[in-house]
Amino acid sequence: MVPTDELLIEDRGPARWITLNRPDRLNAIAPDGWDGVREAIEAFEASEQRVMVLTGSGRGFCAGADLTPTDISHLVEGGGVETMKTVGRAAQALHDVSKPTIAAVNGVAAGAGMNMALGCDIVLGSPDARFTEVFVRRGLTVDFGGSFYLPRHVGLQRAKELSMTGRVVDAQEALRIGLLLEIVEDLPTRAQELAETIAANAPLGLASVKANMNASFQRTLAEALEAEGAAQVVCFGSSDMAEGVAAFGEKRSPRFTGA
Repeated sequence: MVPTDELLIEDRGPARWITLNRPDRLNAIAPDGWDGVREAIEAFEASEQRVMVLTGSGRGFCAGADLTPTDISHLVEGGGVETMKTVGRAAQALHDVSKPTIAAVNGVAAGAGMNMALGCDIVLGSPDARFTEVFVRRGLTVDFGGSFYLPRHVGLQRAKELSMTGRVVDAQEALRIGLLLEIVEDLPTRAQELAETIAANAPLGLASVKANMNASFQRTLAEALEAEGAAQVVCFGSSDMAEGVAAFGEKRSPRFTGA
């Protein structure tokens, strides 16, 4: 994946930062931009970087799809099916990442931009963070996995209310109802700090935690216990477990390799 002017990629220690970079459009994704988002996510998954941080440049995180009267003509003329496939592939790529992901929401997160943030494992926000499932105010319906993610964050009734009104949720309310984990003044510093804290842990353990947590809503307790047991057996045979036990005994920080 080669960075472009509209999608900046930077490795900071163990973290891969992906910055949506169309500040004049509040980082709305252009009609031909969804594949670039997907490719950047897939490139992170294939990389040695251990945590991904997704953010936006300027005063917005992501205003969703860039819709103007000229941009929507192809949707009306029959291109909507293929467009939604590209949106869906980007959303699925984010969900399929096996490594931890953090959204650093620095401003407005609207429509697909809101759901892109919710598709990350942890959502941090600045005091200027704002969220809106704006779709119904544009004659549209929720996409980019919003019908999957939003009820898991805020419950079914609140998810319906937010999606049926399209109202704006400010940072304080977002924290209260579960859209945000934290509100922080220095968002880049806190996001990097959290990424480094997570990245210091065993990659195999992190991947199993993420996979099992993501599957928890579809499993019975018995199925969850079986999945946890299988994952733990894999960890038992890993070099990282041996390193973790040795580091504990030697009273030092472990050096995990993912093996």
